[in-house]
Amino acid sequence: MYKYIILGISLFISIHSNAQKTESVNWLTFEQLSDSLKVKPKNVLLFFHTDWCGYCRKMMNEGFTDPEIVKTINEKYYAVSFDAESVDTVYFDGQMLTNKISRKKTGQYHMITELLANKNGQFVFPTTLLLDDNFIVQKRFFQYMDKKKLLKAL
Repeated sequence: MYKYIILGISLFISIHSNAQKTESVNWLTFEQLSDSLKVKPKNVLLFFHTDWCGYCRKMMNEGFTDPEIVKTINEKYYAVSFDAESVDTVYFDGQMLTNKISRKKTGQYHMITELLANKNGQFVFPTTLLLDDNFIVQKRFFQYMDKKKLLKAL
């Protein structure tokens, strides 16, 4: 009798945990992106965010978890999510890119953020860039995008 109860509980847990698993965006680092573009050119999505940006978190939690958006990104793009205030050294396309400071500080942006995610010398987060397979910017979005806007942009 106990075997059947344990078997039933195990089956229920297994089914329940599989039902809760969702696909997610295959986020890459800039280093992985550089290698991937050399092996197989593909469009690129860059998502610049900060820890303090509520709209950035909302896009990550709602937009980038939507099954249709996840499927579209994973099929058509290499995707990189990058903390604009990161102090990590980034090696991309043979270049070493750093933050000017060694400790993370609000408003001190990484060199790669300064190169790619500024709008007239200012920074607005979240910033989403869509690039072609030659890493040429096609579209820039300096705003929060809900699921509908994000899907349309893709």
